[in-house]
Amino acid sequence: MSTPEVAARELTYGEAVREAIAEEMRRDPRVFLIGEDVAEAGHPFKVLTGLVQEFGTKRIIDTPISEPGYAGIGVGAAMTGMRPIVDVMFGDFITLAMDQIVNQAAKVHYMSGGKLKVPIVFRTTLGATRRSAAQHSQSLHAWVSHIPGLKVALPSGPYEAKGLMKTAIRDDSPVVIFEDKMMYRTKGPVPAEDYTIPFGVAEVKRAGTDITIVATSSMVGVALGAAKLLEEIGIGAEVIDPRTTYPLDKQAMIDSAKKTSRALVVDEGYERYGVTAEIASAIAEGAFYHLDAPVKRIGAMDVPVPFSPVLEDLTVPSERTVFETAKALCRKA
Repeated sequence: MSTPEVAARELTYGEAVREAIAEEMRRDPRVFLIGEDVAEAGHPFKVLTGLVQEFGTKRIIDTPISEPGYAGIGVGAAMTGMRPIVDVMFGDFITLAMDQIVNQAAKVHYMSGGKLKVPIVFRTTLGATRRSAAQHSQSLHAWVSHIPGLKVALPSGPYEAKGLMKTAIRDDSPVVIFEDKMMYRTKGPVPAEDYTIPFGVAEVKRAGTDITIVATSSMVGVALGAAKLLEEIGIGAEVIDPRTTYPLDKQAMIDSAKKTSRALVVDEGYERYGVTAEIASAIAEGAFYHLDAPVKRIGAMDVPVPFSPVLEDLTVPSERTVFETAKALCRKA
């Protein structure tokens, strides 16, 4: 499924998120948003500016600094008929709400024999290189992708940010959606009409014949940049955006790897026990007899994210590292 051609109208990633939430709140009175600094302040990244003026403080709700507390309020509200969006301003802080996310929201439907559901969205961030140090820079989406009962979405641009958010709000399952905090000002085409993006359907962002690069979130842009460099030396890279880590569109990646015979997986989460390992395993198993080289992966370095700009930039995948790894995979000197 390809991003449609859209004439003229462009939104930033942040504007796309805000528009999705506003449209869903107008459409469904059960939708409300709760979190720290979401109302009067409009969120630390100003993504929610203006929502409290339209919807009031009964639907855009500022909370005390207590992620476990307001996450629990959200889970209870979802179980009793509402459709809450729980805003956790930094992805690092989901650690504080993990009991509510992992042991409550993810398990209620199963433990009630299907009688109860938890239609809740946990909205949070990922991404380094913002100079925010080790406690505000991690990409922890692998943690929740590991848990049965949760769906996990990673928008790679404004079009995906709006479409995946709307799908998440309408879904009857708990969804954790990670927005890259470095992308809020990135612009791209976004349809004015209503649309959603189905979960579990990857998108081929760029066709190629020599190597498949599967990339998540902001790494899609990195992979596309590397693909341009590869094209200059005669290597055609196919770039695939999974869009959701669960459900995961394994078949799209396997089919691409069968065509290109080589695969590289790029993700900003820590490499060990991470998203890259799961995707690489799926490709290796599904396309084994078609591969001319082992599946390679690139993730964040195995260190806490440094505060030093020079060091921080070294810890996450870049166009150059993706280019060099792909070139070596294709045995180009």
